[in-house]
Amino acid sequence: MSMPQFGSGSAPGAAPSCKNHSDRVTYVRCQRCGDPICPECTNQAAVGVQCPQCVREGSRAVRAKTTMTGAKVTDGRPVVTMTIIGICVVMFVAQLVLGWDKFTSELVFAPSRAQAEPYRFITGAFLHAASGGWLVHILFNMMALWAIGPQLESMLGRWRYIVLYLLAAIGGNVSVLMFSSIQSGTWNVGTLGASGAIFGLFGALVPVIRKVGGDMRSIYGLIGINLVIGFIVPNVSWEGHLGGLITGMALGYLFVRAPKDKRMLYSVGGSVLVFAILVGLSLWKFAQFNAILSSFGIG
Repeated sequence: MSMPQFGSGSAPGAAPSCKNHSDRVTYVRCQRCGDPICPECTNQAAVGVQCPQCVREGSRAVRAKTTMTGAKVTDGRPVVTMTIIGICVVMFVAQLVLGWDKFTSELVFAPSRAQAEPYRFITGAFLHAASGGWLVHILFNMMALWAIGPQLESMLGRWRYIVLYLLAAIGGNVSVLMFSSIQSGTWNVGTLGASGAIFGLFGALVPVIRKVGGDMRSIYGLIGINLVIGFIVPNVSWEGHLGGLITGMALGYLFVRAPKDKRMLYSVGGSVLVFAILVGLSLWKFAQFNAILSSFGIG
């Protein structure tokens, strides 16, 4: 049995038929594979036309644009940043409506309550002061988040950015836990605000800016000024800022300094390692706290 001369629809000596529609005679050929194609199967290419099969094959061969961490380039909309801001605003409205006792006190981070209710390590980072200078607190944090968040989200990719934000928030509260004590009375003090997570974004900017060869003086100045504010302005948790900064910087280096062929391993493995370290530090501090209570016959 002889093989078709042109595509699957042609027979020896017959007029060529479309490779995908054998009942359609055509004299147009795909510029890539040379098979005849009918008008329905014609796709305009840079030079000539191509069949659907060659178009699909060419699309697979084109490498998708990626970020410095190997993440797929998105449409540019900072979806994650906008979502975080939205959650903070909704939580803030709930704080104003429901008040401290019915809402805020159940979610704020406090070392004395975090052992039994570990979700507070995250929920406290989405709350803001709803009394006194309450409006300044949330406005300042959301403005800072909008100033640097979209840039990092674009450079790191969305899932790395989410991990960075959440682990920096946890890292900030772990730092608050580590510096707290029963003797000083800080064990029962509540801490709330997105600043720990935002300082994590500041920290991640350091390796990111280094990677792209940017001017480091501006980022160092920004970090320095905001750290100093934490020591000068009352009721500002410098401990949370410091913990978020260190956590974010560590994750940033893992994300952007990973070898190209091991990016996913470094990103996932590094994130798990950082989380494990934060959990380990928390458990160690809680063990100390429980030992003190036991020495007083409490527990």
